[in-house]
Amino acid sequence: MTALPVCLVLIALGLLGVVALVMLLTGTAKGEFSVKGLVGMVMMLAFGAVGVLLGIPVWRARRAAVLVDRAGVWLDNGTARGIVPWDALAGVGVYWSELGRTKQYSVELCPSGPIDDRDPVLWVLVRDEDPIAPGLPRLRYRLAFPAGSRDKVTAAVRQYAPPHLWLGEVQRASGHLGRPDPSRRPGR
Repeated sequence: MTALPVCLVLIALGLLGVVALVMLLTGTAKGEFSVKGLVGMVMMLAFGAVGVLLGIPVWRARRAAVLVDRAGVWLDNGTARGIVPWDALAGVGVYWSELGRTKQYSVELCPSGPIDDRDPVLWVLVRDEDPIAPGLPRLRYRLAFPAGSRDKVTAAVRQYAPPHLWLGEVQRASGHLGRPDPSRRPGR
């Protein structure tokens, strides 16, 4: 939710651009026509568009939650809940990579068998990459989390995951998080 205020500021700038454009078109703006003023208006409109485009996914994810307990890792998207049970996994680890001056973290949940990659809740976590370790599948669940939550998330996973599943923390190439494959989206 920290991105929401940024989106709102960008949208406010866009609204100011709309007001300025209306004033220009209706002739209520006093003074001479200025190319710099027009460029500023267009930039404000662009900021507003960026704010809306970034704000839509942020707003949709406002009720999302991740829960870790003895049963497994739960993903709640605000309308439905899915679980990756511990007994369906062959391994659990934490990946991290550097992205500029920050670090990106994810929990990697490697299933012991086939997964439903079109699950309406969990499909957004599915990634198809080289296995983490020999004997593990290509398809896995990847749950990104903020760098500031590293200790809490790692402690929760280590507390509830069976010890034989723990694969440790592994550094990956920059930008390892990736994006979900839209072809796996249910209904497609």
